[in-house]
Amino acid sequence: MTDTLTLGFALHDSARLMRKRFEQRARHVGLTRSQWQVLAMLSKNEGIHQKGLADLLELESITLVRLLDKMAERGLLERRSHPKDRRLSLLFLTKQAHPLLELMRDMGRSTRLEATAGFSEEEEQLLLQMLKRMRSNLIEACSLPIDDDETRSHD
Repeated sequence: MTDTLTLGFALHDSARLMRKRFEQRARHVGLTRSQWQVLAMLSKNEGIHQKGLADLLELESITLVRLLDKMAERGLLERRSHPKDRRLSLLFLTKQAHPLLELMRDMGRSTRLEATAGFSEEEEQLLLQMLKRMRSNLIEACSLPIDDDETRSHD
């Protein structure tokens, strides 16, 4: 790394390395990172339909269907009929999935501890507050149109 490290690159590379380290820990479980993401998101949104879950994960529906099929075959989730709309299936984790979620949380905790080794509690909290504020700023900015002058200045 050079002294010209940009904020965007530092964030991207740190996130990439955290994912890589998590995957090293998780390799023996036999789930892909995408399947881990589905498990995590579904654990917070049980009873959601496939389209809603695809939107939350920012995945194409067909990509998610393949993941869900493999996870259902493995006994990690089940599809239940929507009580009022037969066209929709609602997604729920099975009992088999819960120990994997605990394992995933433990591996995530270990990875975060490695990433923040040497940080004081205050530094960790400050970093988290700043990242939350940055995320909020970007969510708001993404809802706004790009100024024409801004796009022309980059041509």
